[in-house]
Amino acid sequence: MDATDRKILALLVEDGRRTYDEIGRSVALSAPSVKRRVDRLRAQGALRGFTAIVDHAALGAGTEALVELFYAPGTLLDRVADSLRRHPEVVEAWSVTGDADAIARVRTQDNAQLERLIMDLQRDGLVVRTRSQIVMSQLVMRPAAG
Repeated sequence: MDATDRKILALLVEDGRRTYDEIGRSVALSAPSVKRRVDRLRAQGALRGFTAIVDHAALGAGTEALVELFYAPGTLLDRVADSLRRHPEVVEAWSVTGDADAIARVRTQDNAQLERLIMDLQRDGLVVRTRSQIVMSQLVMRPAAG
């Protein structure tokens, strides 16, 4: 990956709907050359896809929280992942080091729905305890780019 590839990635992260022609003008390449580079970046896995950035609050998800999950001893990560996938409110989740076994980023309509989600997560007995932090405001949003 060279500096031109990194610039192409940065332009796509900024606006994934840019045309190859627009990108080409920014990096001094023809549109077909840009397309070949984008195709190569996708084939190599450096560019995994294109996405839209959605304002979830505008769609009714007014509460965002980070939920630390503490699982019963011996709970396997596959079961953790399966359990979390069943809840559409869980938008991201990670296994982590430290006190908690996992952290989930969740979006719910309101605090009452967040509470229901947490109780639901604890219902099957895998989650023995949670600790939550409600997001007040976003301070930094940096899409991954070269």
